[in-house]
Amino acid sequence: MCLVITICAAVGFTTAFVLNKKSGKNTKSIFMAMLMFWAAGLMWSMDGIASVLEGEGFFDLSVEDTILGAIILISGILVFAAHSLLQKRKFVR
Repeated sequence: MCLVITICAAVGFTTAFVLNKKSGKNTKSIFMAMLMFWAAGLMWSMDGIASVLEGEGFFDLSVEDTILGAIILISGILVFAAHSLLQKRKFVR
């Protein structure tokens, strides 16, 4: 389930990046978060492939995996928010 949550977040940040890039706004924080979530999605995909090679299923739909996905999503959003605040602070000075 963490793969599904991470890919949804990556698609969301990619959409936000494309929309903000067209408007000409500063997109460094969105781009960083987008790359983080795509990298995490790639990592979870490789984990799924390793699980299939061991004879298990590709998706883990357990409660623990859902909690892990939520933790990853919250952590990524917090990093995005912190980076955004630091970027705004740099432009104010």
